[in-house]
Amino acid sequence: MRCLFTFLFLCLFGAGSVQAQESTTSGKWGAHDTILVKAIIIDGESYPYSEMEPVYITNGSYEKMVKQLAAYNRLRNAVYVTYPYARVAGATINDINARMIGIEAKSERKSIIKSKEKELRQQFTEPLTNLSVYQGKVLMKLVHRQTGNNCYEIIKEYKGGLQARFYQTVAFFFGSSLKQDYDWQHDVIDNQIESIVREIDATWYDNPYKPGIRPVGNR
Repeated sequence: MRCLFTFLFLCLFGAGSVQAQESTTSGKWGAHDTILVKAIIIDGESYPYSEMEPVYITNGSYEKMVKQLAAYNRLRNAVYVTYPYARVAGATINDINARMIGIEAKSERKSIIKSKEKELRQQFTEPLTNLSVYQGKVLMKLVHRQTGNNCYEIIKEYKGGLQARFYQTVAFFFGSSLKQDYDWQHDVIDNQIESIVREIDATWYDNPYKPGIRPVGNR
């Protein structure tokens, strides 16, 4: 099943790269500067940054809360792992669609799609192979979120209905489906995924003052 997720992603979602940004330090440390702490920069000023441990309040049993918390943490971890790939997928599909506007020749359309496949194979074959089945399911939901189409529809559009049905059958035997819908307003799990994604965006992608990262121009 892991190979299936890898193949589907590499065949469809092309160029782009997921780059990890690392915090850097500069200058010399003093004699007592031995404790490293996170910092956040606001208006050019650095402030210590830390996160408090969450506090959970429930009217249910302790055992039920522990079980629900474990399920949520598993989901949160899967979203954190797969969301960068889903963002690349969304950007790539938009690029492919834009380049194929007005192109009717199948050979030209196929050439555009193949050019993306080669680039992504080189970048993501190894990390995607390491995804679990559960993470693969979450990835397909996020792809739907980013593109507005589930993986079955995307494969059918780019690879044809026969291949879409074939891989849907393979996914079915592994207890999964390429038709992973995404409806955060009505589905409980999707609502949790949406909350986690917004948490990631606010903390990283849409945050000009990323914890531990000094904005360009502020030295």
